[in-house]
Amino acid sequence: MKASSSDTVKKIFSQYLEKKGQRKTPERFAILEEVYSYNDHFDVDSLYLMMQNKKYQVSRATIYNTIELLLECNLVTKHQFGGNIARFEKAFECLRHDHLICNICGSVTEFCDPRMKEIQNMAAELMDFDISSHALYFYGVCKNCKDKLKAAEEGTTEPENNTNE
Repeated sequence: MKASSSDTVKKIFSQYLEKKGQRKTPERFAILEEVYSYNDHFDVDSLYLMMQNKKYQVSRATIYNTIELLLECNLVTKHQFGGNIARFEKAFECLRHDHLICNICGSVTEFCDPRMKEIQNMAAELMDFDISSHALYFYGVCKNCKDKLKAAEEGTTEPENNTNE
């Protein structure tokens, strides 16, 4: 994260904590820093392990509570890509994007299509609806899994042996 973005994110979080009467602890800011240094989706357990590996003394409860605060002040976005585990990603200065989720391996691929904004605007206008956010998830099978499935099918289908020669 750029220094100016880092400072801005810390300022937003600091102001939010003040407004809500919450303490500004070093642990909360360490979690914020770790979230914004990560360039992918993450779950609380993986964030906890990353922080443990870096010798941070932070409990899972502190991470859960801090993630809730980051969600409330719109610095983190929550996703439910299937299954029971919520995944998160940083939200500040991130381009609007949507997701392709593989039903087999669980991989998540982000994509951005400017037509989505047009569709959103058109739907809002047609329905006289004020849209505050949107989430679009496509579920299917990724190229990597399709290739593995194809290879497995080809591996099990052996060429016929012609013994009548």
